[in-house]
Formats: sequence, structure tokens, C-alpha cells
Amino acid sequence: MDGGLGFIGWIILGGLAGWIASKIAGTDKNQGLLGNIIVGILGGLLGGFLFGLLGGAGVTGFNIWSFLVALVGAVVLLFIWKLVTGKKS
Repeated sequence: MDGGLGFIGWIILGGLAGWIASKIAGTDKNQGLLGNIIVGILGGLLGGFLFGLLGGAGVTGFNIWSFLVALVGAVVLLFIWKLVTGKKS
């Protein structure tokens, strides 16, 4: 889970990515701060995996690219979650 980030970096990057992803997916009102952080961190891992499959770089540090990777992963994660749970928002 390193990707050039320390523990605090993952929390900050994950929180921001998770919050914006929750706005895109329409889950923000139900998620809360901790949920945003968890979704963002898991999104960073999922996004890194997906981008790796496509030949790209995953999370490389505290930068815009890593934020975008985490955001894409978090959005994918939230839409999968909504499909599995059947929740509309």
C-alpha cells in the first residue's frame, strides 16, 4: 500500500478521492468522513490495479496522477457497491 505515500498521505489522498467519488456516485449523504477515507484508500488500490492492467502507473506519490487513479478506483468501487446492494443513492 506504499506507492510513495506515508500513512497520513494515504488518509489525505483517500479522503479527497473518496469524497469527490461519493459526490459523483451520489453516496455522499450516507458515507461520512470515515467512509470517504476508506473508499478513497480502497479506490487507490483498485485504481492502481486497473491502471496496471492497462499498462499505466498506479499511485506514484502525493500528486495529481495518484489522485486521479484513486478517484477512478473509488468511483468504480462505489458503482459496484451500489449494484451489489441495490441502492439507488
